[in-house]
Amino acid sequence: MQGNMMRFPLTLNHLLERAGKLFARSEIVSRLADRSLHRYSYADFHGRSRALGQALARAGIRRGDRVGTLMWNGYRHLECYFGIPAAGAALHTLNLRLHADELAYIVNHAEDRFLIVDDVLVPLLETFRDRIKVERILVAGESGAYESYEEFIAGSDGDFTCAAVEEDDAAALCYTSGTTGKPKGVLYSHRALVLHSFAICMADTFAISHQDTVMPVMPMFHANAWGVPFAAVMCGSKLVFPGRHVAPGLLLELAASERVTFSGAVPTVWLAVVMALDCAPQQWKLGPMRVVIAGSAPPESLIRRLNDHGIRVIHPWGLTETSPIATVCFPKQHMRGLSQDELLRLTTRQGLPCAFVEMRVMSDAGEAPWDGQSMAEVQLRGPWIAAKYFKTDEQTDKWTDDGWFRTGDVVTVDSEGYMKIADRTKDLIKSGGEWISSVDVENALVGHPAVAEAAVIAVAHPTWLERPLAVVVLCPGAKVSAEELRAYLAEQHSFAKWQLPDDFVFVSELPHTSTGKLLKTELRQQYAEWKWPSGRDTSL
Repeated sequence: MQGNMMRFPLTLNHLLERAGKLFARSEIVSRLADRSLHRYSYADFHGRSRALGQALARAGIRRGDRVGTLMWNGYRHLECYFGIPAAGAALHTLNLRLHADELAYIVNHAEDRFLIVDDVLVPLLETFRDRIKVERILVAGESGAYESYEEFIAGSDGDFTCAAVEEDDAAALCYTSGTTGKPKGVLYSHRALVLHSFAICMADTFAISHQDTVMPVMPMFHANAWGVPFAAVMCGSKLVFPGRHVAPGLLLELAASERVTFSGAVPTVWLAVVMALDCAPQQWKLGPMRVVIAGSAPPESLIRRLNDHGIRVIHPWGLTETSPIATVCFPKQHMRGLSQDELLRLTTRQGLPCAFVEMRVMSDAGEAPWDGQSMAEVQLRGPWIAAKYFKTDEQTDKWTDDGWFRTGDVVTVDSEGYMKIADRTKDLIKSGGEWISSVDVENALVGHPAVAEAAVIAVAHPTWLERPLAVVVLCPGAKVSAEELRAYLAEQHSFAKWQLPDDFVFVSELPHTSTGKLLKTELRQQYAEWKWPSGRDTSL
């Protein structure tokens, strides 16, 4: 016997109509290319998103077509987030930090029919324009030789009904920013994005609500900006978009003037922000604020420093294939008695799976125990986890025969269910038969006051198969020796002798992927022929 509930599809179109009807007076603020601020209401956003949907439908966009966007975080990009699905099409966000060759490949692989581009990104578009097959290009802002986005939507008359989509229809498309092989597309359904929005509004995840002023610093062109724009619109939160201006002083100025209560970005952004706060803590009058740090694990020192400035850190984990939030770290009720130091250490873990996300940890021998020690690959399944890649039968080994997604992340899980990333499978260091987590060593190194950033990689060793090499960026004006850092790791963080890097390289900067992650493949290539120092005791 079935229940008697209505069959009501979970779609982004419902969130758009809800926002226009209930939160018409909520504000959306965007920093433009010239640093001025653009302000308008949810009523404006609702009308213009519907106008975009109507214009796309009149122009021949069909259900399931892809419309690409090459845009910074701003009000027009938000209109695309909802206006494109309102026409029944799929929003395809293009990562503007990718090489022109990759962008051309992605546009053609996705078969984007239309492309919407910020005017400041037209020079980037020109680098691959002659290699893509799109029917129309709309430019937001000064259009020049291209068709104007504003004129395109101006012809709408308001008499528009959102496309009658099903909840399992495609709503958005993102391509992975992996460091090897061709980028792979992840095609999200309306249902997945709506359920993900509910999940990150829960009190034990991001707790996004109507009372918040939300500033998404994470790019809207990467992994749905972690789902935050969808969730904020669902709640009617005030939205503040920094555009392309993510220098720490400008972010702090915007957060203070607009009274931001929630934000999110990768660790490198918050490291720069906290350095600015340390230098001039009285310059910016911030209110109570919580920030999401994801993309790579934040070191405990960063969490502690932000906390000292009254900023609470939320640490989630996920991938493009998981929409992206799969786990979030928060203390359980019985942990309320933990000291501040213990809570900070807990926050460095990736945490507990979100409701409806199932997690298992698998080794070649089968499912690993949740003992906080056993390291194996974490695998996931759930309603916003991808079941396959878009338009390809490759990479089928990313899913198990029984339907679990293989993340490629090696983790431990303790008896309480808290997951902790040990490494990517390709980044673990196996030395003398023992595994060394490069992530643990990196996070400890960044805790040293002289260290701004660090990467630890495996380099071939004649005796121990592999040994860790640390590549370090120092803070401006700081000085520290390799032996001082080695002693710091041993004495302050209790690393065993065999876990310590055998050598340190000091550089001015580290390579990163387009989304801010350390590009260790490049480092491994650069230091593949590294000559280990002679005369040092390398016994394990």
